[in-house]
Amino acid sequence: MKHIPMRSCIVCRQQKDKTELLRIVKKPSGEIVLDETGRESGRGAYVCKSGECMTNAIKKRAFNRVYKQQLPDAVYEKLEMAYGNIDASN
Repeated sequence: MKHIPMRSCIVCRQQKDKTELLRIVKKPSGEIVLDETGRESGRGAYVCKSGECMTNAIKKRAFNRVYKQQLPDAVYEKLEMAYGNIDASN
């Protein structure tokens, strides 16, 4: 039986299969990116693909807590735009 990696959503705290979540990565350079491959280097945070969890993560500034620093508003705007593209493709 193949091992299925489980990860927790930073908003709802539900454990799900890694493929069911979006991974947001803070690269060593400090840049925040959406990791579509699941293999980017850096500190990763997982959010459910549901619009509700991503909306709450942006609204509550959940990534500030995860990365232990204040992220600029531009990062949250970028995530919101990127998530809109992902949502449209699913």
